[in-house]
Amino acid sequence: MNMYHLVSQVLVYGVEGDFVEVGCNSGQSSVLTTKTMQLHNSDKKLFVYDSFEGLPSLSPIDGIAYHQGQLKTTEDVLRYNFKRYNLPLPEIHRGWFKDTLPGGLPDKICFAYLDGDLYESILVSLEHVYPKLAKGAVCLIDDYSDPSINPLGWNKLPGVKKACDEYLSNKPEKVTLLYAGEYPHGFFRKA
Repeated sequence: MNMYHLVSQVLVYGVEGDFVEVGCNSGQSSVLTTKTMQLHNSDKKLFVYDSFEGLPSLSPIDGIAYHQGQLKTTEDVLRYNFKRYNLPLPEIHRGWFKDTLPGGLPDKICFAYLDGDLYESILVSLEHVYPKLAKGAVCLIDDYSDPSINPLGWNKLPGVKKACDEYLSNKPEKVTLLYAGEYPHGFFRKA
């Protein structure tokens, strides 16, 4: 629900740029974004990024919720989910974020959904996405948890918050925790 409202906001407010999802996996969120864009008769594009090889190696800061290779899917599953809902395919960028983001992002971004799960993945995503966010753009971060605000929230991927807090430490934006039941999200709006 949070994603639907935030995607709708950038469309209603006329924020410049296109949509990106970094860590699209099988495309459930990408489908929602595309359907929301259609509801608003938007001609913006959606760019999605995933290795389709599962998670890369983890560091100690990433916690113990997952292991290398977990969350693996295929590009065919992503394509099937779009076909299933009779939706146009997004622009698909297959590979690790460090390889696909530097030359594969649109010039301006109105909405970014970062679902990299791990410290390094989120940090690389922010390093490349943040400079392209248009004024008023929304950056939604999956698995951002802050136990000091929501002690009952799912805090199994602490590297996500650490990467966001470090990257934004000298920026005007700060991540706001979004209530999403047990599974929290964070977001910021580009100043």
